[in-house]
Amino acid sequence: MNFYRRRFNLYFLPAALLLLAAGCALLKKTHEQTGAVRIHVENGAGASGTGQSISVIRSQPVMVNIGLQPILTEADLLAVRLRETPGGFAVELQFDNAGSWTLEQFSAANPGRHLAIFGQWGKTAADGRWLAAPLITGRIASGTLIFTPDASREEAELLVKGLGVVATNNAGTRSKE
Repeated sequence: MNFYRRRFNLYFLPAALLLLAAGCALLKKTHEQTGAVRIHVENGAGASGTGQSISVIRSQPVMVNIGLQPILTEADLLAVRLRETPGGFAVELQFDNAGSWTLEQFSAANPGRHLAIFGQWGKTAADGRWLAAPLITGRIASGTLIFTPDASREEAELLVKGLGVVATNNAGTRSKE
């Protein structure tokens, strides 16, 4: 019985190269910076026991009672960017169609209440906190939420970069559907 060792190895060489390339691509994706955002609506004054009380703004804490379930998350993001403002910077979140509709409905139904915004820009719990609680002054029909975060510029840049990766992945997932 003749055994051709070289021919046997040549058959498996393309498969081995393909597996190596796939492994490198998987390793690359695990090192990408990601971010998270959770947006909650402030509960009404008489809604005790249906939410949690949070502290927003580290320098002068403000207590806000919010609902337990977020109305919007990073899964609803279409785009995110850091905007320059006269006093510094702001974060702009652009939501997809479903997120825009949700933002419009909740903002129209809750004028005078706050949106509590939680952001996370790293893998540890220390890399995330309640960033803002903007007051809802009216219906937000544009699907865009702009807020000034209680964060350093470096933290805001990390948040925007991580959320940008998530938004890009969301766009890729939506185009496949």
